[in-house]
Amino acid sequence: MWRGTRSVLGWSGVVAGIAALAVGAVYAVNVAGLGAKPGGFDSQLDSGQKIARPLLTGPIDSATTTTPPVTPLEEAEAPAALSSSGGFPMPWVDPEWIAQVAAATGIPERAMNAYIAAHLAVAAELPDCGLDWTTVAAIGSIESNHGRYGGATLGDDGYPTKRIVGVPLDGNGVAAIADTDGGEFDGDTVWDRAVGPMQFIPSTWARWANDGNADGLADPNQIDDAAQATARYLCASGPMTSVEGWRAAVFSYNHLDSYVDKVASVANEYAAASDIGG
Repeated sequence: MWRGTRSVLGWSGVVAGIAALAVGAVYAVNVAGLGAKPGGFDSQLDSGQKIARPLLTGPIDSATTTTPPVTPLEEAEAPAALSSSGGFPMPWVDPEWIAQVAAATGIPERAMNAYIAAHLAVAAELPDCGLDWTTVAAIGSIESNHGRYGGATLGDDGYPTKRIVGVPLDGNGVAAIADTDGGEFDGDTVWDRAVGPMQFIPSTWARWANDGNADGLADPNQIDDAAQATARYLCASGPMTSVEGWRAAVFSYNHLDSYVDKVASVANEYAAASDIGG
């Protein structure tokens, strides 16, 4: 269901209820190191666990971290073009590392690829932000179970096998947002709906559209595109190198403190599970 004035939406049933958390000084100890390690991308959580860093097999080509010109989806030759993208190429990331972390965290490898690509993109483009892949992954978990909501699975092309679409934002217990995309992304020509693995509203996507897999298209239903858009959206709030900065960024994604707490909890679980010496 719509919560507050949130710009990027998860719908009722996707976000599980959160147990009472010690918000503030106690709980924030872990969050401080998680969102953006003040000591840089290699610092540790205050709790002692180390965030697993992408194991690189070579230098990152700056060309691969630059978003290419995007072809508006409405100009695509046919709807089939929406599912034509291949996996995001990351030849500099050790595939064994991806597999190990995916197995340790329970995150599908295809989704891990997207989260790591988002991590590397913002690390290269917005180094002062300090966003970590575990935060993006936690949001992906809460919003759609990494593209698996409703029995879907992520294909090699980064699209869920079943389109993930939220309830119509028709003012019936939710905000009223009239259709802004002609039904292109959400299939609804009357009202907007949140779509894709990271649950972007089409009107929000119009501003934050991102081509994460470099196929010339920007589609919120495609996990590489959506994950990198999420990363840039979070970083737009400012540096995530403090408790306050990290919480403010996640709060901008969903205006509920309980949501921020849930993201922190899941992200810390991923940080602990992925402490495999990477």
